[in-house]
Amino acid sequence: MKKKILKFYKVNEFSLLENYFTKMIEVMKLIFRTIDTDKDKNTIIKFRKDSFVVSFGTDTGFGDEHAYLQRMEERVRKFPDGQVIIEKDQEPIGQMELQIREYEGTEIGYVNLFYLIPEYRSKGLGKELVHYAENFFRQFNVSVYHLRVSPDNQRAISLYTNSGMVKIREENEKYPVWRMSKLLY
Repeated sequence: MKKKILKFYKVNEFSLLENYFTKMIEVMKLIFRTIDTDKDKNTIIKFRKDSFVVSFGTDTGFGDEHAYLQRMEERVRKFPDGQVIIEKDQEPIGQMELQIREYEGTEIGYVNLFYLIPEYRSKGLGKELVHYAENFFRQFNVSVYHLRVSPDNQRAISLYTNSGMVKIREENEKYPVWRMSKLLY
């Protein structure tokens, strides 16, 4: 009986190790490239609208597509490495929108969007987006970054909490959200 249990354990141990390395290889194949608002127009609108659906159950809060594209063009000019499409095997699987802004008299990093398409969620890739964002913010020597998240988006809250972020307050503009923060230094 002990041999079978030990043998079973060894098989599971190998499987866990194999799964770990498979995930690591998948992560290494991710490409983060600056958004081209002309070329990527349809993709970024689709991803941003879906982020509203995931967070709030509807994309009605998205607003005007043209206004969004204008904001993105301005952000790409200011922070090209912060406005990125995430690609795997030359296919867009996600998007990030990062910037530096003022909050209560202090410059902070701010995440406007972390987004992965449904089939790439809960696969450990969110950690890579957080890692990329934190490196981006460190380049600007900001000591803290914030983001806002729907209190209903428990998967995202779990990622952020496990990454060291804390809820600092509740806000309510169009929808109720939690403002979360992390100290970098």
